[in-house]
This record gives sequence, structure tokens and C-alpha cells, in this order.
Amino acid sequence: MKTETTAFNPKLYIGIDVHKKSWTFHYQTDLFDGKTITQPASPSKLVEWVQKHYPTHEVTCAYEAGFSGYSAARLFQKQNWNVLVLNAADIPMPQKQSIVKTDKIDCRNICKQLKNEALKSITIPEEQRESFRSLFRERNNFVMGLRHIKLNIKSYLMYCGITIPEEFDNASWSKNFIEWIKNQSNEYETGALKISYLLKRYEFMYQESLSVSNQIRLYARKHYKKDYYLLMSIPGIGGITASAILAELGDLRKYNRFDDLASSVGFVPGFIQVEIKQ
Repeated sequence: MKTETTAFNPKLYIGIDVHKKSWTFHYQTDLFDGKTITQPASPSKLVEWVQKHYPTHEVTCAYEAGFSGYSAARLFQKQNWNVLVLNAADIPMPQKQSIVKTDKIDCRNICKQLKNEALKSITIPEEQRESFRSLFRERNNFVMGLRHIKLNIKSYLMYCGITIPEEFDNASWSKNFIEWIKNQSNEYETGALKISYLLKRYEFMYQESLSVSNQIRLYARKHYKKDYYLLMSIPGIGGITASAILAELGDLRKYNRFDDLASSVGFVPGFIQVEIKQ
């Protein structure tokens, strides 16, 4: 009689609730349920704990995407762990948990769903693209700041009873419009100072948004040259839009279907039933 040895590869599942000062995690193996543990907010501490208690286990862990970014996930991947970074809205949640939420309950649920293979990770971007994306989002902050200061200036002019000429009353701010604002007289020195400071803020936001936009286009042409110009060849897509696609989505070739792309950006296809009466 021939006997064969079967190899058993034990598995460890870890659900993590991440906070600034501490992490709470719950663990299970493929054989038994474990405990809930709170430790300092450090991925290396969790690695040390696993190496001490479960050095031979195949590790799968998950945590919610948020302020902590992907640095922990990358450290875990270097340990050859299976890592899932989760969209909080995609985590199945019992009715009770929607009413009572604690760190212990959250991490236990993540661990349970992880073991049941009910979770799907969002894409963990490569570090280069993540850095590029962060720069592009900083540009968005400047653009929103510029829009806000424009509204402040127009609101203050209206508050002072100053009517903006029709040729200037649009979204495009020309040098002539800026000069016109500077030339508006104010009865009080403080009113003139108010206009002066508003215009200084406008100039700062304008120059910074212009500078970061130029740097973004330059970076995209240098590091994503082929895809940048391919995107630019599409009617209606300019340098900033092409850079936005590359920064936020990366290589579009990884999406096999349009639904995959829609899911990645947060669109959920659906159907609306409309009754047409004859």
C-alpha cells in the first residue's frame, strides 16, 4: 500500500480597523476564531506579531481605505501577504452593526467577510502614479481656491454697490478687468485695503494654479509620453484632461471592459424602468 503525504498550508485572516494612534485587529485561522487585539498604529508592529505567533501561515489582511493611504499595504505585500484595501461602502454589514459601531465590531466584521471571500479590494496604485495623482489633486485645490476668491471679489463689489460692466461680467478674467477693479475708488482706506488683499490672493492663486498645471503637463509628457499624446489625439481632450486620466486611472489597457472602468471611478451601472402610456 502506497501512502502519500499531503501538505497543509495554514491560513491566517486579519481584519484591521486603522486609526491615527492605534490599530484594532481581529484574526482568525482556517481552523478557529481568534481574538481582537489593540496595538500601536504601526504596520511593522503587526508584522512582528504575526512572525512571532503565526510564522508559517499564509496571511491575508484587509483594512478600509482612508487617511493612512497605501504605505501599510505595500509593507505587507513585501512580506508576501495578500492585502486588500477596501472601500467602506463595499463591506457587507449586518443590520446591528449599522446601528452600533465600534473598532472591535468593525475589525471582526472585516475579518469574517475576508475569510468568507466576500470582499473585493480597490486598486493599490504604484507609488509613482500615486505621487503624480497627489500633485494633480493639489492643482484641483488651487483651481477651487481661485474660483472661491473670484466669487469673494465679485460679492464684495456687489456688497459695495459697484456694478461690474457687462463686458467684464463673465467667467474669463482679463487684465483689463483686474485693472478696472484696482481703479474702483473707495471712500475709506480700509475698503481700498480690502480690495487690495483680495486681489493679492487672486494673483497668488492664479500664478500657483498656472505653475502647477505647467509642471503636470511637463511630467506627463516626460513619463507617460506615448499615452499622453494618444489621449491628446482624442477630440476634446487637452493636456490637463489627459494628465488627469493618467494620474487617476493610470494605464487604461488594464480595463478589459467599459464596466470595469466605470466601476473603478465609482459609477454603478443600473436600469430605470419607465412606463410609457400610449
